[in-house]
Amino acid sequence: MSPIELNKRQEDILQIVKENGPITGEQIADRLGLTRATLRPDLAILTMAGFLDARPRVGYFYAGKKTTGALTENMLSLKVKDFMSMPIVVSENMTVYDAICHMFLEDVGTLFVVDKQMRLAGVLSRKDLLRTSIGSQDLNSIPVHIIMTRMPNIAYCTKGDPLIATAKKLIEREVDSLPVIVEQEDGLEIIGRLTKTSITRAFISLAETHEL
Repeated sequence: MSPIELNKRQEDILQIVKENGPITGEQIADRLGLTRATLRPDLAILTMAGFLDARPRVGYFYAGKKTTGALTENMLSLKVKDFMSMPIVVSENMTVYDAICHMFLEDVGTLFVVDKQMRLAGVLSRKDLLRTSIGSQDLNSIPVHIIMTRMPNIAYCTKGDPLIATAKKLIEREVDSLPVIVEQEDGLEIIGRLTKTSITRAFISLAETHEL
């Protein structure tokens, strides 16, 4: 992994902390003639990367690390269970028309299809529904199990999986969402979903963890 390349302002922040630490974010901002909000991204990057240590109500300390090891360690500690959200599921007998309505009402990009035992049967994406809606087909007469993606072509994760590995799976599969499952004797029980928005929220949480 390549070392982080710092910009001029980040180098200035490091120098200020070296000479004056512990020092608060407000004090650093005053010395640079900037606002605390302007410095927030830089301070988050420097702290997550291991250049600085932060203590609530105390301030920033110079850590002296020159690698991305701290950031990597923080990322690897995040689990799917910490950022998953409620799954949006539909019956395999729901019509395509109703599925389209349901997707827009729930404001999601993926629907998870379950069978009579409430086990994962398939996945419906916006592309699946759009492709089916083009033409003169009667969408009220087509059940979603006709057009959904089925196993073994469904990627999924568990709540204990590392978030970074799941993010890689999202990218490799070029999908917006993964079902979070628990394996049961009669199939896969859906207990959540992990989306690209979840991954973004994880990055934000890392930054906010180090704010003072």
